[in-house]
Amino acid sequence: MTDAKQDEPFRIGLIATDSLRVLGLQTIVAENGSAEIISVAGPGALDASGVSLVLIDAACTDHLFELLETFRRSRPHLRLIVIGLEEDHDYIQKVIGAGVKGYLAHTARENEIRLAIEIVRDGSVWAPRKVLARLLEASTNERRTAAPDPKFTERETQVLQLLVAGRPNREIAEALGIDAATVKAHVGRLMRKMGVENRIALSVQAVNRNLVAK
Repeated sequence: MTDAKQDEPFRIGLIATDSLRVLGLQTIVAENGSAEIISVAGPGALDASGVSLVLIDAACTDHLFELLETFRRSRPHLRLIVIGLEEDHDYIQKVIGAGVKGYLAHTARENEIRLAIEIVRDGSVWAPRKVLARLLEASTNERRTAAPDPKFTERETQVLQLLVAGRPNREIAEALGIDAATVKAHVGRLMRKMGVENRIALSVQAVNRNLVAK
């Protein structure tokens, strides 16, 4: 019974009005085989869909930030990825600051879309690295200390290197010959050792402090 549940595709909600974009995203995600996109037109459809991650096409609304605020207040558990025309870093930073877990440009390639979904599903944030670095800098600037670099085990170092390379839990697990739950446990220990609260902060701190080989 458990195996059957694990074989069920991960369901992703989609808020979009462009039929070609809807079809394109459904096709891209379906090729992976482990996920499917369901169009959610209204609150009722969203509640009945059972999704935990939602893609929002920014082109379908003139009031994106009002929509994001509604999600933040009424459905804070949902992970949101915005797909938009804007590629300006200030704009993307504002979108991420509104509670979105990922931002993709309309020009994003198929593999980038799949990877972004997987990264956000794993609990991290997907956006241009410069945007992520600026967000991290803003959130940690006032509490910087001269604390010594933490000590990592060999396995933790391997996990950290792959995490910094942008690999999701599934790929890290495959590369190291361990399961995804073990990867998640290693990431949790790494975050505690580094004194950070999320995976992207862990990745950026590791790069900034030269804790991984380039």
